[in-house]
Amino acid sequence: MMKVKVFKIRLPEEFLHQDQMMLDNFLAANEIIKVETAFVNDENYWSVVLYFEELKVAQNKVKDAKSVRYSVENDTLNPDEIKILEALKLWRSEKAKEQNLPIYFIATNKELMSVAKYKPAKKEELLDIKGFGKHKIENYGEEILEILESI
Repeated sequence: MMKVKVFKIRLPEEFLHQDQMMLDNFLAANEIIKVETAFVNDENYWSVVLYFEELKVAQNKVKDAKSVRYSVENDTLNPDEIKILEALKLWRSEKAKEQNLPIYFIATNKELMSVAKYKPAKKEELLDIKGFGKHKIENYGEEILEILESI
């Protein structure tokens, strides 16, 4: 059953971080099917409409290893990984401009660091990285993998 949730990402510094955190937490906890965004000029905020399915939280079940998604925990990146991260950030800014979206919509820094560290070679491996669902992989998977191959 598909649900809809609307977020307001306010641009003034004092709200931005908090609004972004709420959105990030929601994105991590749900399977996002579709995202629509609109910039509300006169009030200076992004309106974000998420169509999603709730990820069922299994209680008292032993998780199988596959469900553990890869995510860096302030790991230090080696020089090669830093190169990959820089390239990914550059790609992300261009993508965000082109699609008129805030950069963290394309991918968060943590997600990009995870990609740089984990170095997925095919789309299915992107699913192992926390923050990458079907939507993000369909939209950006190819390009991310091309960047990884080119470095």
